[in-house]
Amino acid sequence: MKPLEPTGGPADQHGRVFVVTGASSGLGLATARVLAERGGRVVLAVRDEERGRAAAARIAAALPDPGVPDRLEVRRLDLADLDTVWTFADRLRADHPRLDVLVNNAGVFAPPRALSPQGHELQFAVNHLGHFALTGLLLDALAAGRDPRVVTVSSLNHRKGRIRFDDLTGARDYTPMGFYDQSKLANALFGRELHRRLTASGSPVRSLLAHPGYTATGLQTNGPTGLTRLLFGRLLRPLAQRPADGALPQLYAATDPSVRGGEFIGPDGRGELRGAPTRVRLAPSAADAEAARRLWELSEELTGVRFGLAEARA
Repeated sequence: MKPLEPTGGPADQHGRVFVVTGASSGLGLATARVLAERGGRVVLAVRDEERGRAAAARIAAALPDPGVPDRLEVRRLDLADLDTVWTFADRLRADHPRLDVLVNNAGVFAPPRALSPQGHELQFAVNHLGHFALTGLLLDALAAGRDPRVVTVSSLNHRKGRIRFDDLTGARDYTPMGFYDQSKLANALFGRELHRRLTASGSPVRSLLAHPGYTATGLQTNGPTGLTRLLFGRLLRPLAQRPADGALPQLYAATDPSVRGGEFIGPDGRGELRGAPTRVRLAPSAADAEAARRLWELSEELTGVRFGLAEARA
């Protein structure tokens, strides 16, 4: 699979509207920059609007096209708080009845145990539930788009995850990495189940998954504490690739005409830690249709968002 380069390349995105969550730094910022460079209108969905505006200014300053600032929008979205997800979606739909691509990129990594305003464990709330709700609320606008896609960013760590259906908040047994792995498995289960349901419903929207390999971002230093922060934020950091390279799989999933719904895009290097985008395999746990159905129904209950798609049993 031919990789997308961080700059240049043939893919023209003029006339397309992209929503990128977590676009103020790291993978989200790198993704937003390439999409804007190629002519796309990019909604930077960020928790901190001041940081979002600074990120938009950095993108505009780095690119020679004088039209870039007009194609960048900064909007507040706190995925931990479902009330702000509803508000964001309502306002975005009012201004953009047609969307083309949603990149579910934002995430938190291995923080001490905390709960969202609605009482959900923070990593499950931000990494999965917020994106689940956002996708459902924007699905009609995406269905009206041109070559519409939902790209959900998972992780190699989905392979280590298990869904603790009997202890989702970690009240009995919380470990930061264990609940991060759970959230990334939830991303993978959601992306595949969304693909199955979109297909069964005859929707034009494609659901794809991507992962960045091992990429140096603020996640490794801003969330974890203690040994986890030392390991991922310092000791292993020299081995990580740049965000511009780590963003290539999700950019490929978002823009390349050859990708198909349900595919998982990751790096082609050894251990999928780095390299050019290619099709990679999900862990068997992520292809468990019964677990995906159960997670889907639970997510609808916890968020109050119903997709209205036909159920598909694999």
